[in-house]
Amino acid sequence: MQIRRLSSSDIDFQEKLESLLRFETSLDNEIGQTVTHILNQIRQHGDKALLEFTRRFDNPEITRIDQAELPRDQWLSALKALSGDQRKALEQAASRIRIYHEKQLSRSWEYVEPDGTRLGQKITALDRVGLYVPGGKAAYPSSVLMNAIPARVAGVNELIMATPTPGGEKNPLVLAAAAICEVDRVFTIGGAQAIAALAYGTTTIPKVDKIVGPGNAYVATAKRHVFGEVGIDMLAGPSEILVICDGKTNPDWIAMDLFSQAEHDEQAQSILLCPEKTFLNAVAESIVRLIDTLPRRAVIRASLENRGALIHVRDLEEACLLANRIAPEHLELSVDQPEQWVDHIQHAGAIFLGRYTCEALGDYCAGPNHVLPTSGTARFSSPLGVYDFQKRTSLIQVSAEGASELGKIASVLAKGEGLEAHARSAEFRYR
Repeated sequence: MQIRRLSSSDIDFQEKLESLLRFETSLDNEIGQTVTHILNQIRQHGDKALLEFTRRFDNPEITRIDQAELPRDQWLSALKALSGDQRKALEQAASRIRIYHEKQLSRSWEYVEPDGTRLGQKITALDRVGLYVPGGKAAYPSSVLMNAIPARVAGVNELIMATPTPGGEKNPLVLAAAAICEVDRVFTIGGAQAIAALAYGTTTIPKVDKIVGPGNAYVATAKRHVFGEVGIDMLAGPSEILVICDGKTNPDWIAMDLFSQAEHDEQAQSILLCPEKTFLNAVAESIVRLIDTLPRRAVIRASLENRGALIHVRDLEEACLLANRIAPEHLELSVDQPEQWVDHIQHAGAIFLGRYTCEALGDYCAGPNHVLPTSGTARFSSPLGVYDFQKRTSLIQVSAEGASELGKIASVLAKGEGLEAHARSAEFRYR
């Protein structure tokens, strides 16, 4: 197979880099029209439309939409039926994710000024959150953990999970994860129809305040459309990994790290930056030798040939500059003393420090959230966290003395904006 080779010293490098990073985010017209139709039908006809779409796309066997809700004992049975290794891995991952996210908890605060005016901020959790968990080609129990646990830590009252079960086939690991996370209700619905039901509510599916979780193009399009009716986590693009290596790591390790993202999707992006040409050659050889050992080799090959690259850079300083330009979802610093390079990185969803810190550990069990900004949005976005499930409300209690002083300021500014009632409202409270 052929993976793109670039050098930062090439005259046209910037143009080639732009082309490599460019990802067509415009939505296919047909997908947009289909999603709009589904959203409108469910908004107007509720359960009747939801049943029609669920029978068409997921499970033709159900005759009433309430049959799509799984009783709690099914999740618990799925957990009990897991092998010892699987249950232990899920529980250990859940524990580590919970411990990490507990450190993100924000708490209410306030302070009192000398004149008695009290100011502060009240932190409250969202009431109800919808968790979308993909099904179909692949099922992701790790998505349940990464979305449900920070919501629970934040204090969300009710978690509603939606997951498609094509042909009625349920993934036991996903259900077991729901049991571990103490999700409140699970519905076997998927696609844009699940997003519509969670956003608008039906007789059977409760309306939520926020929808989180990954999905296909139909799910992403639906989330874009319902934003404003409800909150959403983010609009995620294909998965990305950028590796900065000094040339001293085992090239097989780096090749497999690149594969770990490439196997997600033909549009996933895997890039290596290194100042050592001989190491880039070694990684290229590892890629050719190892790719056919993997079951998803066709997806990996397409991803690497379409959007992958091995890039020769002048030095590690230049590699960090390029990393900030790319703003990757996942950034591995596979170098000596990686901590000395952290301050050089301004934009990345997550940074993995050192040769032993492969990105796959972050996907499952390191502790930090694996829901990360993609497509360069790490320039202004952050990983999913407890803060995404909390609201901040300002507290203002002005004393009589404070009303006189603040009122004078407010009056001047209000009159400057031509808002006389604002000014008079403040002036009435002068002492």
